[in-house]
Amino acid sequence: MSTAVKLDASFAKALETLNLTPGVVGTAELKAGSLIFPITGGKVAYYDPTQDYRPYVQGLISHAGSGFSLTSGGTKVDLTNFTIDPGTSKLYGDVAVNDKTAVKQAFLFNLDGSTLKPLAPSGNTAVLEGTRVLISDTAAGLLNKTFKTDAVKADMLVGVAKITINTK
Repeated sequence: MSTAVKLDASFAKALETLNLTPGVVGTAELKAGSLIFPITGGKVAYYDPTQDYRPYVQGLISHAGSGFSLTSGGTKVDLTNFTIDPGTSKLYGDVAVNDKTAVKQAFLFNLDGSTLKPLAPSGNTAVLEGTRVLISDTAAGLLNKTFKTDAVKADMLVGVAKITINTK
């Protein structure tokens, strides 16, 4: 099971403009323009979005041992060990600069579920697809400080998420 983020062309262009080279960390993969992070734990409840129950996706999804990196010159930032809280629409993760921990479980990304497609069950799995992944103000500040820029903006679109989970 995994969370994949199809990277938006504007994000790739922004990385190029900032001279940042992306990479994967641990068990993460980059395939066909998507960063893929294995799900290592957690539990999620999904409620019918046509009902009044909100938020209709609740729980936590963990991605220990994977992440991605951004490198410029002699500086490398690793964003790893993601935890998704769909109830608050936030993604948290650990931040390391040049292999030294800077922050544990920082608020890294906003998850905009307004474009989320209905749950798509298939056999023993289900897919939640369509959530927009946006850089948080916290992550923008950390990246700007680390890479000595002001170009990383809060709510910059990173890509669109596709979460595939076991249902049995």
